[in-house]
Amino acid sequence: MKTINVDIKDVLSTVSREDINRLDGKATEALDKVLNATGAGNDFLGWVNLPTETTEALLDDIIACADQLRATCDTVVAIGIGGSYLGAKAVIEALSDSFAAYRSGVQGEPKVLFAGQNIGEDYMFELQDYLKDKRFGIIVISKSGTTTEPAIAFRLLKEQLERQLGVDEARKRIVAITDAQRGALRSLATEEGYKTFVIADNVGGRFSVLTPVGLLPIAVAGFDIRALIDGAAEMEKATAEANEQNPAFLYACTRNALYNAGKKIEILVNYNPKLHFFAEWWKQLYGESEGKDHKGIFPAAVDNSTDLHSMGQWIQDGERTIFETVISVLEQKHEKLIPSDEANLDGLNYIAGKHIDEVNKMAELGTRIAHVDGGVPNLLITLPALREKYLGQLIYFFEKACGISGYMIDVNPFNQPGVEAYKRNMFALLAKPGYEKETEAIQARLK
Repeated sequence: MKTINVDIKDVLSTVSREDINRLDGKATEALDKVLNATGAGNDFLGWVNLPTETTEALLDDIIACADQLRATCDTVVAIGIGGSYLGAKAVIEALSDSFAAYRSGVQGEPKVLFAGQNIGEDYMFELQDYLKDKRFGIIVISKSGTTTEPAIAFRLLKEQLERQLGVDEARKRIVAITDAQRGALRSLATEEGYKTFVIADNVGGRFSVLTPVGLLPIAVAGFDIRALIDGAAEMEKATAEANEQNPAFLYACTRNALYNAGKKIEILVNYNPKLHFFAEWWKQLYGESEGKDHKGIFPAAVDNSTDLHSMGQWIQDGERTIFETVISVLEQKHEKLIPSDEANLDGLNYIAGKHIDEVNKMAELGTRIAHVDGGVPNLLITLPALREKYLGQLIYFFEKACGISGYMIDVNPFNQPGVEAYKRNMFALLAKPGYEKETEAIQARLK
């Protein structure tokens, strides 16, 4: 079976095997908490067995709904923020043609766009202007239906869809992914008769990509969600035991050994531009899970070789508080050879006849060697190809490792108390009903 692989040899000049193995006991306890739901936040562990527990009936329902949207829409807008947006965006971008956004639409293959992930006035104006002559549909994703960013976007787009199609027809093109029983969106969906899918109470947003939250937009984009789930199920089984053959266990131990050695920043590095949004998903997963109680590795990301011409200098010669986790994709989907040129003014004939990816792999290897020589430890994760199965493996691998790693630093990996601070201030500044005292207090601070 082809699978992802984790190689730690290029960290061993910074931390030893003994340093890593010394954490085996703590990692074993952490894995046990994840598998048996005995740690803090154990009411948010529904993702752990999700791949093997996902039913064919649910996948059939998601695919049927996606097919209906694909048949009736040339554009589908997925409304959500954080984990309700980044997971689907990451998978779709990784699997899509790089220039799909610039190609003319094809019947039955709608473009998937996103809204509710920001509060950009120009963004929403321009999105609505784009949609004014489009046959569009909406997937709205929110447990509560009251989260500010997606709620604003849904209010605007729902009104536009009803205006363009009429209320009755608009209902057929709106799908709500929300709580099973509670919340404003659940009430509206029931009242209007929208097609719905459930966000389980025990799955937090950043762990929800393998639920309908991620699966429906991915299926609408035309990708194989069964293969995605199959890959995740393979990794669920591969990460079930506490040993170094478990890649999530090995990764969690290694990054925590580096953290203990003063490496406070982890940079996720890719050499394939299609993985940019995968890194954005990873940043939320680790930042929101580990950044608590003044603890946690800071997650950053670069897209190489592009960022070697911007961030490369700092990584090579800056403060030695960093380590890198490199994702290397072994096989490319297409082939493109570098041609020979008689004049050779650019001096590139020495690589004529080589695949572009061969040059890219040498840039990757050369950079890893240079950074390790410069004091930046490197973990290497190899991915067989950018296909649904391997992305499913990679998603689950990072999720499982995140749960282990968070427990290893004694935080609750499944809550996000710090996220609420900005909301309280924003609501006070906007004079939201119920926040009168907070409004008075924050206005006094601003005088």
